[in-house]
Amino acid sequence: MPDDIAKNIKMIEFYKTELLSSLSFLYGAMFKGKSDDDITDALSDIVLTAYLLGKRLGMDYSEIDAHVLDKIHLQIIEGHEAEVWYKDLSSLKTHITGRGEW
Repeated sequence: MPDDIAKNIKMIEFYKTELLSSLSFLYGAMFKGKSDDDITDALSDIVLTAYLLGKRLGMDYSEIDAHVLDKIHLQIIEGHEAEVWYKDLSSLKTHITGRGEW
């Protein structure tokens, strides 16, 4: 059991490092005008790592998904700029709920 705890802590630290690394890569790619593929790769790494970190912290993927939808709904109601100006949150909500996984 102590070995399992140590492994879990090690993975949490690994995912935290990966998250920061991916964010750093994203900022660098945007600053340097890298390709859309590089930016998409960095963004997908951030999303993937966030899910995996949540799992290591004891959350189910579906729990994270539900919180994301709740946040989207709340920000739509509160008139977040991304929604008011571009309807980005409504578009994201449609995308997520249309996948049938939520």
